[in-house]
Amino acid sequence: MVQIQPYTVLRALGPGAELRHYPAHTLISCDVVGDFDSAGSRGFGPLVRYISGANQQGQQIAMTSPVIHAPRSQATHTISFVLPEGMNPADAPRPADGRVEVHEVSPRLVAALRFAGGWSKERAKQKEQALLGLLASSGLTPSGAVFFARYDPPWKPGLLRRNEALVEVAEPSTSSHSVA
Repeated sequence: MVQIQPYTVLRALGPGAELRHYPAHTLISCDVVGDFDSAGSRGFGPLVRYISGANQQGQQIAMTSPVIHAPRSQATHTISFVLPEGMNPADAPRPADGRVEVHEVSPRLVAALRFAGGWSKERAKQKEQALLGLLASSGLTPSGAVFFARYDPPWKPGLLRRNEALVEVAEPSTSSHSVA
C-alpha cells in the first residue's frame, strides 16, 4: 500500500471540497516541456528512477501518493513526488539526474476539490474553475496557481481514480479593527 501525504482537514468548502493544512514536506520535482496531457508521463520517468535507486547514494525510497502536476505555462509543467513523511531535504539522496530537484515545502493552507475519473486538460480546467468559484463563495483568497494531484496508478479504472484540484490560500485575517 502506498503512503498518502498527510494533511489535516480544517473545514468543508462544499461537496468534495475542503480547506486543509499540510505540514512541511519534501518534494522531488522535474520540470518538463510538453502539453498538459503528456506532461505527467514525461516527468514520471525521472522521478520513479530516482526513488528506485538512480540517485547518488543508490538508495531506494518508498513511493508515496499523490503525484503532483503544476502547470507553469501552456508548455511547461512541474511534476513532483512527495517523499515519505519525515524525510527532509538533508536526508534525501542527491539526484543523479540533473532534471530532478529536491526541495522543502513550508507548512501551508490549501483548498482542495476532489474528483474521480479520467485525466485531461479540459477536465482539469473545469475543476480549476469550480475550485476557484468555491474559494470566492467561501471568502478565501488563492495565493498561488492551481495545481493537481493524482493518487492512483494509470491501470485503475477511471471512475475509481482519485484526483484533486488544489490551490494554496492566504491565511484568513484574524486581526480586529479598533476605533480610537
